[in-house]
Amino acid sequence: QVTLVESGGGLVQAGGSLRLSCVASGRTFSSYAMAWFRQAPGKEREFVAGISWSGGSDSVKGRFTVSRDNAKNTVYLQMNSLKPEDTAVYLCAADLGGSGSRSQYLYRYWGQGTQVTVSS
Repeated sequence: QVTLVESGGGLVQAGGSLRLSCVASGRTFSSYAMAWFRQAPGKEREFVAGISWSGGSDSVKGRFTVSRDNAKNTVYLQMNSLKPEDTAVYLCAADLGGSGSRSQYLYRYWGQGTQVTVSS
């Protein structure tokens, strides 16, 4: 069982930056692929960025960078040049042994999410 807890969301003006964190419980964090998804009201959940257990990363937004610190059981999402359309709940997900896939269906564990609101 893995528990994920996100933090770092908040209200920011357009053009600003935020860094989200996701702390995972358990002793096998380094074996998990991690990903960030987001969901805005009335919209489907969408992949933002992912990182494999070995550190290979993928991001659909050039403004967003995912990284991990296995010593801290933490994955980060650095978001720069934020836009109002980035407003959403951002969720962290974990997949044992995965590659950081863009498919939400491959992730077994999910956090509760952290709200990011970007004002214009």
